[in-house]
Amino acid sequence: MLESFDSMRPFLNLSEIADAAGLAPSTAHRLVGELEREGLLERMPDRSYRLGIRLWEFASRTPGALGLRELARPWLSAVHARVRQHAQLGVLAGRDVLFIERMSTRDAVVNATLIGGRIPLPLSSSGLVLLAHADPALVDDVIAHGWPHHTAETIRGGTALRERLARVRADGFAVAAGQIHLESRGIAVPVMGPHGGVYAAMGVVIPNDGSTPLPSIELLRMAAVGITRDLATAYLPDSGRDGPTPEHGLQPLLSMSRRSLEYFEAHPADVAAHHGHGEWAGAV
Repeated sequence: MLESFDSMRPFLNLSEIADAAGLAPSTAHRLVGELEREGLLERMPDRSYRLGIRLWEFASRTPGALGLRELARPWLSAVHARVRQHAQLGVLAGRDVLFIERMSTRDAVVNATLIGGRIPLPLSSSGLVLLAHADPALVDDVIAHGWPHHTAETIRGGTALRERLARVRADGFAVAAGQIHLESRGIAVPVMGPHGGVYAAMGVVIPNDGSTPLPSIELLRMAAVGITRDLATAYLPDSGRDGPTPEHGLQPLLSMSRRSLEYFEAHPADVAAHHGHGEWAGAV
């Protein structure tokens, strides 16, 4: 039911939720009521519903993607300052690339991505990078399910996709020119974990004007190396780090002062209790 909502349909009424989820109206009514009581859905004055802020609260505690987002933001900002178009960070999410951060200039070219939005892997330069380094079984699965074709430049068919992925692995970057919108070109590189393995993809979307992508590629590579270096000292258990726990495990993941970090680590039970119930009794 929660997946019925997306960036194009942020508000749905009960019948729309039931239709999207394939549920009987009575079942949808009962489940929506339960989700509303838990704060996972919020009812609007016009009796439509939107995703509840409680979901954001849960997501904000996730150390994986959100920790990566915190680490990558300074590097992404530096890339964006140079290209003055779009800079974005994506991670693998099933057969899609999930974009966890994006920075854009107001007059930049068309970019189909949104923060928290997904795009099928073959359509995006970031998706091609992630798929090129994924398990071969995922490639088979993507080909079996197919993907939409938006322009004449969209990759078509399994053979063409496998050839493109081999090229991405050989080159160390991906270029997707006009695959979703003919005016736009995506360029992406892998972000490696500290001990190997692709952890994410970092990319830009710039005008599809036929210019060489090399300056953007070099810029992205330097930023990706910086993120990998920061991952090596961050508390991200799935990044491949085997070394000792940093002095402050939360420090790379959260934007706060050292004294605040020391308080959190000295009072873990109190902090967990307050945050678990959506309350805060301490001074702010």
